Amino acid sequence: MSKNTNQVEDYTINRFTMAILPDTTNKMFSEVLEVEENLVVEKRPLELISESCSYYGSSYMGRKDGTKDVMGVTHKPPIVIDPTNSLYFFPTTSSSRPQCAWLSHSYVKGYSEAEHDNTKVTFTNNKTVILNMSIGSFENQLFRTAQLRTIMSSRIEQEQRKMNMLLLPKGEGEVNTFYEQIIRELNRYS
Repeated sequence: MSKNTNQVEDYTINRFTMAILPDTTNKMFSEVLEVEENLVVEKRPLELISESCSYYGSSYMGRKDGTKDVMGVTHKPPIVIDPTNSLYFFPTTSSSRPQCAWLSHSYVKGYSEAEHDNTKVTFTNNKTVILNMSIGSFENQLFRTAQLRTIMSSRIEQEQRKMNMLLLPKGEGEVNTFYEQIIRELNRYS
């Protein structure tokens, strides 16, 4: 554990979570990489994923089933932990394996091949990690997650358009302009 790492008993994935890695020294712990700090949490990565899904109103199995229903992916499925906060994570291997890490799609800036058929991932804050997975497997997971994000974003936007049509019936003139301005302001914060 480095100087900049704090140990905590509990943790909920949030907008600042970049990755959840299995702790190499203790299989019952996770290392959480956030934008500003690293944490060691007294839970396995899958426990953190599962509890965070519950925190945001679903179950891990529900999120996995959702990915299956939306995309047909059953092997190493990416999941949306919370669509309103754009929390889309993907596993590096089968989620039941102790060496499985989870990465936030939003924070992956780049990746390259590393020694021994591993992949070096660079996050948006320029922190890097070496993952025990081939670059091809990493790309597949990254692209699957992008596809899930695109599908979910499209569905959310479609529902917002329907709501806007209900709220802003045509022919109301100044009232429509006022409501449109309110909706634009609300969308800036979502």
